[in-house]
Amino acid sequence: MFSFKSLLVASVMFAFVAASAQKKPCIPEAASSYIDTNGTAHVTRVVPVPKTVSLEAQRWLAERVSDHEPPVTDQQNKQRAEAWQKQLAIDMQSMYPTKITEDKIGDVPVRIITAPSIPTEKQSRVLINIHGGGFVADWGSVAETVPIASLMQTKVVAIRYRLAPEHPFPAAVDDVVAVYKELLKTYKPQNMVLYGTSAGAVLTAEVAVKLKQLGLPLPAALGIFSGFGDFTRLSDSRSIFGLRGLQGPLNDAPGSLPDPKYVASADRRDPVLSPIFADLKGMPPTLFLTSERDLLLSGTTILHRAFLKAGNTNTELVVFEGLPHAFWNQFKMPESIEAHQLMAKFFDKELSH
Repeated sequence: MFSFKSLLVASVMFAFVAASAQKKPCIPEAASSYIDTNGTAHVTRVVPVPKTVSLEAQRWLAERVSDHEPPVTDQQNKQRAEAWQKQLAIDMQSMYPTKITEDKIGDVPVRIITAPSIPTEKQSRVLINIHGGGFVADWGSVAETVPIASLMQTKVVAIRYRLAPEHPFPAAVDDVVAVYKELLKTYKPQNMVLYGTSAGAVLTAEVAVKLKQLGLPLPAALGIFSGFGDFTRLSDSRSIFGLRGLQGPLNDAPGSLPDPKYVASADRRDPVLSPIFADLKGMPPTLFLTSERDLLLSGTTILHRAFLKAGNTNTELVVFEGLPHAFWNQFKMPESIEAHQLMAKFFDKELSH
């Protein structure tokens, strides 16, 4: 039989547990930092939503994202990406009217994106997109092409290259080169542009190096939008930011190496895989674009500096404040509209030479 004392203790314990369950999570209210004996920084920062970005961007940055997302298989990733691209193909039409068709070039699947009408003076041009998606899915063959094709009234070919882990490096590079060679039969290199976002930005630099090695003419311009060129180490920003910037889980474990599914057994210092080790002299005019909370911010700026060091002074670097990785895929945001206009303006300038 329970005594009055034991019942009192039990009720107090229950009240304490109930109160604890209702407590808000411990949220740091002040910044702190500690550098351990290995030089690793253990930091807390209180970062308000920046007021220097649009209201739409502020609302997006203020969305709550879990730090513990359930794992997703490669197949689920591919399926989600494909579903999102199909929906975007519909949603983007009100802002960026285009026609999207499926085809093959050089036995490689592609999407062809065209504006409703293409002026005569632009019919000799073609833009080649290498989509993003972490090398394992197609998250960009629609998102990265519809705005550009519409703004520039120029044909865009989105290459749906083979994906890791089934097809690691250099399969994707080989597929892009195959399409590029085939397009050279119809288009002059000075009328061609090669560009991509994220994994596609990495591949853009890789393909440019490969084309140079093969002695093929380089395109009129490159677009490297949130990429990197060194698979031998993680850059600083990949230890700080995830895909949603300061929210959500980090993509890389401390001390890991980038993208093992894509690299597989390749030599990480291969100059095609890691263009930071390549001869980058004579690269075409290149637009580098990234953002402050981008996990590939460091990688983009490091590769830009490597281009400059090699003597390529015809490059531009644009960094948007406060926004996370590939923010321009949120196509209705004012910053995304600005980013797409910058891309289109840069490409149009170089194709007009």
